[in-house]
Amino acid sequence: MDIQGRSVLILGGSGLVGMAVARAIAPHEPARIIVSGLTREEAQTAVSELRSDRSVPATIGIEAEWGDLFFPESLRERSRASVLADPQARSQVVDDLYGELSDEVVRGSAFGSLILRRRPDIVIDCVNTATAFAYQNVFESATRLRAKAAEGSLTVDDVESHLATLYLPQLIRHVQIALESMRRAETKMYLKIGTAGTGGMGLNIPFTHSEERPSRMLLAKSSVAGAHTLLLYLMARTPGAPAVKEIKPTAAISWKRIAFGEVRRKGRPIACYDAHDPVVLHRAFAPDAGRDAQPTGETLRGVYLDAGENGNFSVGEFETLTALGLMEFITPEEIAENVVREVLGYPTGRDVVGALDSATSGPTYRAGVLREAALEQMDNLEREHGVEAVAYEMLGPPRLSKVLFEAALLGKMFADLREVAALDADDTACRAEKLLRDNGGLRVRILSIGLPILLPDGEHVLRGPDVKIAPIDGQSPTDPRLADNGWVDLRAANWRKWRERAAGMLHEVDGLPGPEAGSRSDVVPGRIQIRPGRMAAWIFRHEDRGERVKR
Repeated sequence: MDIQGRSVLILGGSGLVGMAVARAIAPHEPARIIVSGLTREEAQTAVSELRSDRSVPATIGIEAEWGDLFFPESLRERSRASVLADPQARSQVVDDLYGELSDEVVRGSAFGSLILRRRPDIVIDCVNTATAFAYQNVFESATRLRAKAAEGSLTVDDVESHLATLYLPQLIRHVQIALESMRRAETKMYLKIGTAGTGGMGLNIPFTHSEERPSRMLLAKSSVAGAHTLLLYLMARTPGAPAVKEIKPTAAISWKRIAFGEVRRKGRPIACYDAHDPVVLHRAFAPDAGRDAQPTGETLRGVYLDAGENGNFSVGEFETLTALGLMEFITPEEIAENVVREVLGYPTGRDVVGALDSATSGPTYRAGVLREAALEQMDNLEREHGVEAVAYEMLGPPRLSKVLFEAALLGKMFADLREVAALDADDTACRAEKLLRDNGGLRVRILSIGLPILLPDGEHVLRGPDVKIAPIDGQSPTDPRLADNGWVDLRAANWRKWRERAAGMLHEVDGLPGPEAGSRSDVVPGRIQIRPGRMAAWIFRHEDRGERVKR
């Protein structure tokens, strides 16, 4: 797509890759570049640096945003440690992670709020999401939790703190918020700079975070990165989503600058200590043994290479890391070049989502032919045995079984879709109740798989011992979502809805061109018979917006 005149949001824009991307985007003259960083200082420093860069046209609006995108908007400027230490804030985070994806959650999240406020045309996500989640160290949290449980001192605070470190709930909610907010903002493209977790090396990677090789945290990082890629692959196949791409560097990314001076770890100087008096081995690693070390009053200084988020490396560390046959390296400018080319629509061969799309095995012609044979054989067997199974509630969701049984009831009351499209709702409600009271076999099938039958008065149900969709704590049994998601609903209002559906199905059958006009339509004309599976498929495709967009 064209970048000129567009609004570009760079998440993690104050980092090494984000700044390179901003500089590469700038010559294409977007209307504005929004640089988002974790802290106000990082974001504003990045904006100042870009404004003073002669390669960045002065006509471009360059603006700063900041905050932790994985927290609610109200907590975005607080550190993770402070949030988890605050019971009220921590509870809010856990509620947002594990509750329903409501409008309040989307708008109240830092990410959703940013997208909806700025409404960017293009989002380039340079945040190292996998690292942010995996380095919360669920392994250490699990060890603490088990110890607390063993000693009988486990509290709600302990449980919530552990829940807040679990990777997949955080990743899933992050992707859900990203999709929903970008849909609403009508964002045209989302491009993620991902990671392999090991810099392109295998499980034999010698650079690790502990004596384990590889460490569990490193494998967690790779696992989260892989899960994120597959979720982006699914996002790319979702109607209404932006175009989705991911570039996944598989080498060390370097570098930002080379300098002599104070060396910092996670933004803080490294204090210097000395020791003259030997400590006997059996107490050298006691909890208080480090107190014997003597501070020099200085901080560690030396020549270093600033590798951005990866920290400062000595010449020896950089030489080892990037040596041929080890992690080697790629420059942020090369990544940025691929980003710009992908945004502009030029193939680079580096889009992981596109690669997955072309490498997966989708539907086939042979399977389509055999589907007809399978349906015919199953129809023949049902006629032979005098049984109409309708649904077993193994495919799910319960809504599918509900829709299939309601369509089956229509098939017993009406000859075809044209009659359904002209039904009288009140009369149909009475006929459906009588049919189910008289047809014990059909009634038993519905109740046995866990679907209640809501009678026409809306105040009584028939139910079996198990119910797939039941009110949760605090939910009224009259909540319309219950019947919609998994109750066979005999009320007149529901049959009016079926009348409208039938009209929509007939519009497709009668209104779209047939095969004589070419291959434009995938609807076979003349099919007006009532087939529950076909009708359920129409509902899932159109009413529930569940249509497949790639084959």
